[in-house]
Amino acid sequence: MSQIYISLGSNIDAEKNIRIAVRALQSAFGKLILSSVYESEAVGFDGDNFLNMVVALETEDDIHQVARTLHKIEDENGRTRTGPRFSKRTLDLDLLLCDDLVLHEQHLEIPRNEIIENAFVLWPLAEIAPLIVHPTEKKTIKTLWDDYPKSSQSIWKIPFSF
Repeated sequence: MSQIYISLGSNIDAEKNIRIAVRALQSAFGKLILSSVYESEAVGFDGDNFLNMVVALETEDDIHQVARTLHKIEDENGRTRTGPRFSKRTLDLDLLLCDDLVLHEQHLEIPRNEIIENAFVLWPLAEIAPLIVHPTEKKTIKTLWDDYPKSSQSIWKIPFSF
């Protein structure tokens, strides 16, 4: 069994798409641990605010199969892959961590760099996995969040029900 952490984000019909993603992940993987939902300003482009969260799950699936499942969920919910990297999204599911795996392939990077770069990934991850040690930074997620320059990105926790 592998412990997987996934970042969810949307800024198109965001509330609806976050709920759809959680249901799809439950259907595909079973029991989930959910962070709170956070709202943040778009990073890298001018656009509507994003809703973001992190989900933890356990799976016996191979990491490449997990990535294919996430890609399929995105595609089934209107994700387009044309245009610039930083753009509006119906749904963005990013595989963040898988146990202590370090993997750098063309379309799969674990741990994902966004963990240490973006508050909208790090804060919800720190909420549900504070004591996990980042496999390359060799610090706990809580320590990474404590040290993060919080004034660099606008993010706030919002009330959200599933």
